[in-house]
Amino acid sequence: MSSCFISSRPTDPMAVPPSYSDLGKSARDVFNKGYGFGMVKLELKTKSSSGVEFTATGSSNTDTGKASGSLETKYKIKDYGLTFLQKWNTDNTLGTEVSMEDQLAEGLKVALDTVFVPNTGKKSGKLKTSYKREYLNLGCNIDIDLSGPTIYGWAVLGYEGWLAGYQMAFDTAKSKLSQNNFALGYKAGDFQLHTNVNDGTEFGGSIYQKVNNKVETSVNLAWTAGSNNTRFGIAAKYQLDEKTSIVAKVNNASLIGIGYAHTLRPGIKLTLSGLIDGKNFSAGGHKVGLGFELEA
Repeated sequence: MSSCFISSRPTDPMAVPPSYSDLGKSARDVFNKGYGFGMVKLELKTKSSSGVEFTATGSSNTDTGKASGSLETKYKIKDYGLTFLQKWNTDNTLGTEVSMEDQLAEGLKVALDTVFVPNTGKKSGKLKTSYKREYLNLGCNIDIDLSGPTIYGWAVLGYEGWLAGYQMAFDTAKSKLSQNNFALGYKAGDFQLHTNVNDGTEFGGSIYQKVNNKVETSVNLAWTAGSNNTRFGIAAKYQLDEKTSIVAKVNNASLIGIGYAHTLRPGIKLTLSGLIDGKNFSAGGHKVGLGFELEA
């Protein structure tokens, strides 16, 4: 590995911009976290004495009655920067990821992600690389496909709170871009602004503000070129105390979401949520959700 990737000074984590997929994440979290409409979900996290982390989840769809589950194990060898991750779900899909970080060069992460479906014998894999340092965060993923891999790439530049990002996917079999996205944003201590253009047709934007230690708000806007259908939503989170929080959101389709989360005791968290169709309130069809998170 070329020595030009190695910095003589330590990386300041505050100066490293987020990855492209994490742009606007704070605003999305206010909209998405704390809800589980139409689902009954149980999640259990444990850690063995040897350092192996286990995460088991099970859920049931209240509309269809379909149940699903997954099991994830993670083991880290910190001295070598290695992480081993294995996943299994009730669709009988097995996934394995081996990654190495900050060993070949500071800020460089290399990972091999493979998926195997025993029922069909289907196999797939992806080689992932990412590199981050002051003012720069970039990555490249390549499908392991001899017939014509797809190359995914992204880069984010950040300077004094301003963020600019680009994301692409190139299909080598067809020799053309299958994804072409741009993003621009600004991030301050309690305020974040994010805008994006996907494939020149999908436009979006979000605003996140942390009003104080208890209140967070978010506004989301999206529209498609050639269409008058504009999607708009606002959301808020209120931390009642260290154990209890309330979230709420509403969009221009008059869908109202409400969530309540309470830590019953250390390691046990209860989540209740509901989705109300404001346009058809008396017709029913509203959804509720229940979730338990256990951690030991």
